[in-house]
Amino acid sequence: MSTLLIGTCPGPPVCAALHTYLFVDGLDVVARSDSRMAGLDPRRLLRPGGPLCPTDMPCRVEVAAQEQPEPGPDRLTVRVRLRGGTVVWSDLMYPGPDGRVVEEVRFRLEQYLGEVGRAYAALKGGLVIPPGERG
Repeated sequence: MSTLLIGTCPGPPVCAALHTYLFVDGLDVVARSDSRMAGLDPRRLLRPGGPLCPTDMPCRVEVAAQEQPEPGPDRLTVRVRLRGGTVVWSDLMYPGPDGRVVEEVRFRLEQYLGEVGRAYAALKGGLVIPPGERG
């Protein structure tokens, strides 16, 4: 089972906009998938019942958009679904720690929902969650 950690960028004046960082087993999924991408606004991804909330019916979730060299139409999506007590992200394509391509990851439902809830509470409380750190 993998572990999810969610961070957020503070937005202006530090950078142009709020961004979400999605770390799976310590790896930044967005940056490793496509370095031109930046995670979408956390208010879009982390809201209760939002796109990252898993359901039995698989759904495609946009998690990042092209930012460099300038904003563009390219999007990074993952397929999110719930299988019993497991959340499955599929249709991934990023290099894992051993250099092999990661195409699918699985999270324990409790850890996954706890992390989404923690990140949402921090966002709602006005806290910035530095990439790679727990609040």
